Amino acid sequence: MATVKENRRQKIKKGIRAKISGSSSRPRLTVFRSNSAISAQLIDDLSGVTLVSASSVELKDVKVPKVELSKLVGKALAEKATTSGISSVVFDRNGYLYHGRVKALAEGAREGGLQF
Repeated sequence: MATVKENRRQKIKKGIRAKISGSSSRPRLTVFRSNSAISAQLIDDLSGVTLVSASSVELKDVKVPKVELSKLVGKALAEKATTSGISSVVFDRNGYLYHGRVKALAEGAREGGLQF
């Protein structure tokens, strides 16, 4: 059973996804945030393929607050993307507010070299 908060996020997410789409040259950077972890993927929507992904679960031995961990995930994703030849992306906040951990992930990705 979905909560009112989750239903609101899903409605916002549908509006965002109606406007943006990723391609192989400029994939969609989508964020998923749970209570304990955060993950991000670069997705080519035209072929329906995930090109690159990074998660805080991969960095489980790093003991820092969640916001700083999100920034590290953004940097890790940007590093993987540049090795794959991706430099420009479309940011999809997935219905979450651009604040806190989502903002930190985006800033980490920008610092890592991704442009959006």
